[in-house]
Amino acid sequence: MRARQLEVFCAVMRAGTVTAAARDLNISQPALSQILLHTEDELGLTLFERIKGRLHATEIAHELYPEAERVFAGLEALRRHAIDLRDGRVGLVRMAASAPPAMSFLPDAIAEFRQDYSSVALRSHIAPVASMTQMVLSGDISIAVSLSDAAHPSLNIEKLGEVPMVCILNEGHRLTAHKEMTLSDLADETLISYRANTLPGHRLMRVAQKEGIEFSPEIEVDASISVLPFVQNGLGVAVVDGLMPWHSFPGIAVRRFLPETQLPVTILTNREHQLSPAHEGLLAAIRKSFKNKVAQL
Repeated sequence: MRARQLEVFCAVMRAGTVTAAARDLNISQPALSQILLHTEDELGLTLFERIKGRLHATEIAHELYPEAERVFAGLEALRRHAIDLRDGRVGLVRMAASAPPAMSFLPDAIAEFRQDYSSVALRSHIAPVASMTQMVLSGDISIAVSLSDAAHPSLNIEKLGEVPMVCILNEGHRLTAHKEMTLSDLADETLISYRANTLPGHRLMRVAQKEGIEFSPEIEVDASISVLPFVQNGLGVAVVDGLMPWHSFPGIAVRRFLPETQLPVTILTNREHQLSPAHEGLLAAIRKSFKNKVAQL
């Protein structure tokens, strides 16, 4: 399967229809359909069945798709790296982080890194944990900073430490009179927090079970920063990580959450890739900055 055929196959599998895939790739539907037909002819496999004018992926297509996405991600990473080389950006550090590290201790780490590596370009992303894991594995980034310590056979996971979860409320909420909060205290409130299948969600579920109550947020989020407009507008009370600089946002009150529930802060790197001196310099700055941040919490 050639690169263009791989791109078209993945696009159709993602989009679900030829129309949407052609729009995503900015090509005509007939051209896309022709590429699919040539792909099937060359492979000797039926990837899609045409039923009542619509394309339906076969079991073979579903079997090939995960590997096709992995290979395509690798090709995309190679293409971007080639562009960096072409543009003379050989000294390039690529990293990503979830929002809490990116908005708390990473700016200080990057400032220190830039003092020692001013000629090295830095490419930074904010991304969810699942995306960062795939980006590290594909080589699109070399360093990820996350709030997850989930093991992966191809990743080095360095635990920097832990941060507590906190309760955040609208500054006019009646519960701001409390210095500390438990889930039981929030039983009559609209709870805003993480989905149950996330690491923070799992930890809060265990807390709820010990208190003999159910952890069932009425408003679920994937990223803690998403709770901000809800709380500011008085739509509920949130239990989230304490790493975000919540005190810097207007209209927000922060209270200690009990029992103390910690979340890990980790650095993810690829076991198979040797880091450059610049990347190692950034890691050193990240460790130092996190240590300073934790001392302030």
